Amino acid sequence: MVAQPQRRLVDTPHGVLTYTLTRKTVKNLNLRVGPGGEVAVSIPRRCSVRQADDFVRSRSGWILDALRRWEDRQAEPLPPASREDCARLLGEALARVYPLVEPLGVILPPLRLRALKSQWGNCHWAQGYITLNTALARCPEELRDYVALHELVHFLHHDHGPGFYAQMDALMPDWRRRRKALKGYTGALGKERSGKV
Repeated sequence: MVAQPQRRLVDTPHGVLTYTLTRKTVKNLNLRVGPGGEVAVSIPRRCSVRQADDFVRSRSGWILDALRRWEDRQAEPLPPASREDCARLLGEALARVYPLVEPLGVILPPLRLRALKSQWGNCHWAQGYITLNTALARCPEELRDYVALHELVHFLHHDHGPGFYAQMDALMPDWRRRRKALKGYTGALGKERSGKV
């Protein structure tokens, strides 16, 4: 019998890592980085959660190398999305991450979509809306979510000061890994048709 998987955050010498922990009828602790860069650990029923965290901590260098290899393979942008698909995909990203900032007093902002040449998105906090680049629809879901949350956090912290980064750390502990992965998709910037969607 397999127990319900549990999401875990562990602070490692290489930064915070997120992984899925599952208790199984196995003899050893097992670690894998699967499709999508998902880190999964299965442990024997007798093992403690602390042992699992220590195991991930001790293998953090290997995990980060595996994640980098996965990101390098994934850096080919998805095919261009239609206007309707762009609106749907980026609207879904905003909807997924908005519950993280709603308790902090952020009002759900209107979303505008544009083909930007050098930015993935921007926050117009004084006017109360955010803009996401249509090219972002060509990136994996976790990267769309990162950019959407980044712009929402600017309603709380208008610049990129320490407060902004502390808030990102609290809401999305692996945002730095996602930001690094997003750099592999910069070739998609400026290749969308210009204008609002």
